Amino acid sequence: MRILGISAFYHDSAAALVEDGNVVAAAQEERFSRRKHDPRFPHEAIRYCLAQVGCTLDDVDHVVFYEKPFPKFERLLESYFATAPRGFESFRMAIPIWIKEKLFQKKMLRVELGKLGGQKEWNGSLLFSEHHQSHAASAFFPSPFETAAVLTMDGVGEWCTTSLGHGSGNHLEIVKELHFPHSLGLLYSAFTYYSGFRVNSGEYKVMGLAPYGEPRFVDKILDNVIHVQEDGTFHINQKYFNYISGLTMTSRAFDRLFDGPPRKPEDQLTQREMDLAASIQAVTELVVLRLARSIRKETGEQNLCLAGGVALNCVANGKLMREGIFDNIWVQPAAGDAGGALGAALAVWHQYHDRPRTVSPDGKDTMAGSYLGPVFEQNDIENRLRAAGARFEAVNESEVIEQTADALTEGKAVGWMQGRMEFGPRALGGRSILGDPRSPTMQKTLNLKVKYRESFRPFAPSVKRESVSDWFEHEGDSPYMLVVGGVANDRRREMTEEERELFGIEKLNIVRSELPAITHVDYSARIQTVHHDTNPRYWDLLTAFEKRTGCPVLINTSFNVRGEPIVCTPEDAFHCFMGTGLDYLAVGNCVMRKEQQDPALARDYQNEFALD
Repeated sequence: MRILGISAFYHDSAAALVEDGNVVAAAQEERFSRRKHDPRFPHEAIRYCLAQVGCTLDDVDHVVFYEKPFPKFERLLESYFATAPRGFESFRMAIPIWIKEKLFQKKMLRVELGKLGGQKEWNGSLLFSEHHQSHAASAFFPSPFETAAVLTMDGVGEWCTTSLGHGSGNHLEIVKELHFPHSLGLLYSAFTYYSGFRVNSGEYKVMGLAPYGEPRFVDKILDNVIHVQEDGTFHINQKYFNYISGLTMTSRAFDRLFDGPPRKPEDQLTQREMDLAASIQAVTELVVLRLARSIRKETGEQNLCLAGGVALNCVANGKLMREGIFDNIWVQPAAGDAGGALGAALAVWHQYHDRPRTVSPDGKDTMAGSYLGPVFEQNDIENRLRAAGARFEAVNESEVIEQTADALTEGKAVGWMQGRMEFGPRALGGRSILGDPRSPTMQKTLNLKVKYRESFRPFAPSVKRESVSDWFEHEGDSPYMLVVGGVANDRRREMTEEERELFGIEKLNIVRSELPAITHVDYSARIQTVHHDTNPRYWDLLTAFEKRTGCPVLINTSFNVRGEPIVCTPEDAFHCFMGTGLDYLAVGNCVMRKEQQDPALARDYQNEFALD
């Protein structure tokens, strides 16, 4: 039985294919369309999923959409009526789109699916899952646990913003919900907007900025903006917000509370934004920890599964793990709306059809390392690169490893495209930019000359799983780069008194450890453990680098520039290579050096993509 899951029409549209309960393919539309966070119907992602198993849409038993449009429209209408006459402009803009398209989403989906097969409409089985049910299913069903508590947190689905579920075997039940407008995701997004970053894109910037600030606004937020109960449930004071019926996230009352208007994008960051970031991060962690404690007490479960956009907050995840509230925690790597496509498909298999679920005895999940996207054969890679004008050398696998390890040891910035593309927002060694973490200048080089992004943004380390505790304050698996932990004490460098007195961005260039390029200002790092069974080639590269340097760690950041989706094809990789300060590129068994390329093929990637 084949089940195709779809998420679309808000942001990060995606498709996922489940075959007899196994996740066989999943990808976001943005990777094919080259439009960041593409919300449109995922035609190309669906085509990829079907091609991966060699079938057509006629061979699919069910297509399932990740949320229900009518309850969402009900929420929209009730929200506008409750706040009328405020919000008329927003109402005037939104309602025609709903009446013309979204209210008749079932027909629109059939029409769009029909286009894939050259038909007027697709007439197969079309199902709908609830938004947070899709998130919960994506968290529990692929997890390594037979039973678990399930917590989902995001902006908003139909009505739900936070849900508590309980999973056992193939059964998953949502037992509690918090409803719009009380949303931890929207609260964090409001501070993202106020700090001058783009909503649904820049939240991770706020998380990265937080360690540069002091959480001096925490009491002001808790006293005025959000009231948090001991069990983690919360109430948000809508006086300070405009997201129910307006065109902005925050209100003038919010401006008065925090002493000024929102920062304009690309204006200089000030200490206020850093302190706001530190404060909203601390409040988020407070809510998450209280929710977790109450969930543990209520369910008695030792295992916790997480999904929803808030579950991408790896700092909060790390704190949650260190608190030891649950014995084991598993986070869906595509925790945002893209992962809803996968969850919806799994929900149909396990719940709609009541099919059994098998948990691996070795404690591994069923996400295949999240390497669920396209892969390209060597002949295809060579033909594509040749057509793009690339000058490359085709070598064997061991030579790719050795030559790339040499380039990294020489301090080169490396593009690395190998195997299947990752599903979710993180590059995990399939579509990555790599560098030497021991270099005190590599973070600045990659941010400013390769990624073209703000200098404060940190980079993550990839480390061989068997070596993680030698370099970081972390003992377990972290294959999806969704947990922040500290750099090991014996790898740290003590700061001088003069360095301790620095404020804000002045802290950026202080060497704090043996791995300065991945050590954040608070001695933390967003850890990815690399496992030989899920990505042997990347593991071999880490081993080769370790033989040369004694260090089994590499910088790993996504293979793209600011505002660009992660690369998908060999052509994407080559164009990014030619549009950035990357020195070396490995695609499959093809290696390329910048100095050997045709200068006429250089691209202006710094200005090619809209800012994120």
